Amino acid sequence: MSKLPHVLMIHTGGTLMMRPGDDDRILQPDVYARDLLAELPVLRSIASIDTRILFNLDSGDMQPSHWVEIAQCIHESLDEYDGIVVITGTDTMAFTASALAFLLPGLDRPVVLTGAQRPLFDFRTDARSNLIDAFHIATLPVAEVGIAFGHKFLRGCRSTKTDAWGLDAFDSPLCQPLVTLGLGVKIGSHVLAARAAGAFDDRIDPRVLCLRVFPGLDPSLIDDALKAGVHGFVLEAFGVGNVPVAHGSLIPSLARASEQDVPVVIVSQCPRGGVDLGRYAGSAAALQAGAISGGDMTVEAAITKLMILLGRAPDTRRRAFILNGFRRALLGEMSVDFPYT
Repeated sequence: MSKLPHVLMIHTGGTLMMRPGDDDRILQPDVYARDLLAELPVLRSIASIDTRILFNLDSGDMQPSHWVEIAQCIHESLDEYDGIVVITGTDTMAFTASALAFLLPGLDRPVVLTGAQRPLFDFRTDARSNLIDAFHIATLPVAEVGIAFGHKFLRGCRSTKTDAWGLDAFDSPLCQPLVTLGLGVKIGSHVLAARAAGAFDDRIDPRVLCLRVFPGLDPSLIDDALKAGVHGFVLEAFGVGNVPVAHGSLIPSLARASEQDVPVVIVSQCPRGGVDLGRYAGSAAALQAGAISGGDMTVEAAITKLMILLGRAPDTRRRAFILNGFRRALLGEMSVDFPYT
């Protein structure tokens, strides 16, 4: 009989292991005391499983420091396991998956994030199928950080939560699933090749502000953030990168950010397509003011990539360092043939 793959499960919290508190309507993190193998004995046929409990958070409480802790635990465990499964909350799962991808650029085995829209104790839960899929994917030759949800494995730094009510909660609008699970298993041809792991780098700078452009946005809010010491912006612009240039023009504020060596990364509000700075007057003016194109990246990937690049940027020429980082796809987080500037 062949030896089963060895998989590490890292528990960080989320709906999957929650139970109602004193108010039956409010789900709260539960004490992690139940045996998943007792709940799901089929897991014994998939892998030999070890468990580590890092923390037990509602996903709304996830912070960049937690991403670093999870990434460090994974990095230190890679040689011992064939794959890693991370149980985490769905609300911030796309942020966590993106951050882990950038914190773990050297990877030769799968790191699979999963969770649930309904808790495991519920008779009508998605937790069981997501867990089974996650542990199966953790045994496959897929050297990426991704999200296992709805019988798909999505690239982590391309994923976003698109449904707060339905059980198929995640999508990757501009990247096909890495793995699709149906009657069989289909592994995509675009899966990254295995990469050798290097030294772990825990530097990350969370002093980032994300702003969604809308009619009536007061440009002084950007100036106030600069005064407060923000280190970088992600701007969710209209369409292919348009921002106001007449009434309520953002351009002077973007120019001031550039003058202060504070990078402004522009992504699109649209889930499909991306930024093409220079196509319209507003985006051309933003480019002239020093804005950086985020191409077709998700906002989650842009925020986490910016945080990690800022953490590693030199004290001087910070914006130039960020510009260079956003000009290239590090881990498939953006399309290489998209018109970057």
